[in-house]
Amino acid sequence: MTGEPNLSGATSTHAAGRPRATVAIITRNRRSQLLRTLDRLAEIPENPEVIVTDNASTDGTAAAVGAYHPSTTVLRPGRNLGALGRNLAVAHAATDYVAFCDDDSWWEPGSLDRACRVLDAHPGLGLLAARTLVGAGPGARPDPLNERLAEGPSVFGFLGCAAVVRRSAFMDCGGFHPLLFFGAEETLLAYDLAAHGWARCYRPDVVARHDPDPDAPGPDASDPDGGDTGSGDTDSGRADRSALVRRNEVLTAWLRRPLPLALRRTGALSAAAVHDRASRKALRGTLRRLPAALRMREPLPQPVEKVARAAERRPGTRR
Repeated sequence: MTGEPNLSGATSTHAAGRPRATVAIITRNRRSQLLRTLDRLAEIPENPEVIVTDNASTDGTAAAVGAYHPSTTVLRPGRNLGALGRNLAVAHAATDYVAFCDDDSWWEPGSLDRACRVLDAHPGLGLLAARTLVGAGPGARPDPLNERLAEGPSVFGFLGCAAVVRRSAFMDCGGFHPLLFFGAEETLLAYDLAAHGWARCYRPDVVARHDPDPDAPGPDASDPDGGDTGSGDTDSGRADRSALVRRNEVLTAWLRRPLPLALRRTGALSAAAVHDRASRKALRGTLRRLPAALRMREPLPQPVEKVARAAERRPGTRR
């Protein structure tokens, strides 16, 4: 099942008043942004359970959440897990569905209920990607990824701060991959869901808000290949994030895609590294992790690979 499921006939299967979904958030040293997000989530009618994985913050995040939002569960693994912090939150969730947020994003009122009804009606659906609006006020603009997702028919990429997963599907495919840490980790999860037979779709009537602060430290701040993005140098932080994304795009190819494609992407990154600092950092990180990627390599089933290749032939897709 791909594309947009029809909601006709979909009904709630949970008792009235019981939270339908858990919201899972990862955070690191962004206390004020997180508290604002929790304030927003407390205002929506779905009243979701909220689980925050605190990736080794040093700014008093956990204490502040306990003081201002005592019903929120805070997990403290003691180190920065990157995107794997979401895996920890999903493992602790007690609901059938889990909605991902970042500490600078939240869900529009009614959106989680609509997502849950879609998932109720389509038991083969593993992930629902939402429409994302960037900005907090009435002037919020659509994220450019929305148009790409709307092309369908199936989702092979999404924003980690704007998706709802079926918990059993997420656990079935292993969640976010441990090799990537953070940055473009969503594509590999979409591949793995597809490989395990789970459908993914985009729903424009399910809406998430994302209001990023360009000067705030990122959750990738302690990644050994990403550098310290909390230094206050915005340009340096963007370059570090770009390096993580490019590294993980190439590693994803080695983990799941045909070897000729992985070689081409590695060659393109090597060529770019001659003149570009972020590409050089990405290449170093790729080569450091390449032996592990080869050990963990599980190519996509041929039918899934065929659909993935078709999706990449769309205009504007990076090959």
